Amino acid sequence: MEKLSLTIGWLYPELMSTYGDRGNIQVLSKKCVWSNIKVKILPIDHNTSINELKNIDLLFGGGSQDIQQEIVMRDLRGKGLVIKELIERNIPALFVCGSPQIMGKYYEPAEGKKIEGLGVFDMTTLNPGLTKPRCIGNIIAEVELDGTDGTDSPKTIIIGFENHGGRTYLGKTAKPFAKVTHGFGNNGEDGTEGIIYKNAIGCYFHGPLLPKNPEIANYLLKKALSVKYNREIGLRYNSDDILSIKAKQIISSRYID
Repeated sequence: MEKLSLTIGWLYPELMSTYGDRGNIQVLSKKCVWSNIKVKILPIDHNTSINELKNIDLLFGGGSQDIQQEIVMRDLRGKGLVIKELIERNIPALFVCGSPQIMGKYYEPAEGKKIEGLGVFDMTTLNPGLTKPRCIGNIIAEVELDGTDGTDSPKTIIIGFENHGGRTYLGKTAKPFAKVTHGFGNNGEDGTEGIIYKNAIGCYFHGPLLPKNPEIANYLLKKALSVKYNREIGLRYNSDDILSIKAKQIISSRYID
């Protein structure tokens, strides 16, 4: 029997792991082990070679503060072309909070110069500073991704925690990742949350996202396997997934009339 394997790239884990976002890596790793998939976690930093980047099957980036984002961008520019090529090849990715801002067109911090992004996502982020309150608190949204919940319905409720000063605005043709039902989302104005381009997801969901929403973890892993092996490979939900989904249903019910 063929032994399946995945290499998961982790963007700057020492600089971009705010609010427990490393938990997303832990979930992806555990799910691979439970499904008998050999998994390698590749930390991406200034020591990472271009050839190593090209062999990534799934990409993850967590949150960070403005200072860390500037440090990351200085190094990431030399790797930006390869990362864009990965996304264009349908390599799945999950970028949370600071990471999608870096993947956008640009980010304007509350203080300092505008930070040019990689342009993977058609979005821009502005930080109004003290003129507007931070977007902070529990967030609930509805996503429409094929087969996320293991049923015929494409709609899935996701929950998490957001804490960001930046306001993100999508381009005219950009597709939001989710529709906010409770919380702020991208900007607290248009009801959008995050962005999705090809198989790459950007969002503001801390918590972290995947332990609370195993459907999204399964979605990303199935996409990674499909792209690598050019066929559909199923993943089963386990008892931990079922408990997470039940807990999510209880939490989300508190905010739904």
